[in-house]
Amino acid sequence: MINELFTDAKHRMDQTIEHYHHEITSIRTGRASVNILDMIKADYYGTPTPIKNMAQISVPEPQMIVIQPFDPGGAVAIEKAIFNSDLGLNPNNDGKVIRLNIPALTDERRKDLVRLVHKMIEEGRIAVRNVRRDINDQLKTLNKDHQLSDDNLKRALDDIQEMTNSTIEELNKIQDAKEKEILE
Repeated sequence: MINELFTDAKHRMDQTIEHYHHEITSIRTGRASVNILDMIKADYYGTPTPIKNMAQISVPEPQMIVIQPFDPGGAVAIEKAIFNSDLGLNPNNDGKVIRLNIPALTDERRKDLVRLVHKMIEEGRIAVRNVRRDINDQLKTLNKDHQLSDDNLKRALDDIQEMTNSTIEELNKIQDAKEKEILE
């Protein structure tokens, strides 16, 4: 029973890291990156489709993303999806290829992005602490029902806290790396 709780906690904490790592990579840093398009979906024949499934995306220059649709008819849908997204980029469509020029970030915009990163990672820390709380409550219930001794409860709580600290440290590393990338 305890092993199942630990496995569940580890799985949920790993999912949290994965989710927030993915969220953070979609934040624009002033350098071209195909990851900023990951969250954008274009209306492709009535179905919201990720752009990466509709086109080849490349970064030929540090400040430019080139999107070459597999189906030239999808170029307009891709262009519209990018324009309507919150990226603040204006796509240039020549009919065959869509070019996105990534403007350099101002100091003010960099500070806003750093604040956004801190906010997102704090949400991740809260999610990890919620997992810890859930598991701790389950462990205490087992102890109350006499399925877990007091010594084993203390050990289990310490192990969950160690797992929580490790996961939060991983989130902090993600935050620091993204902050450094934004401020470069």
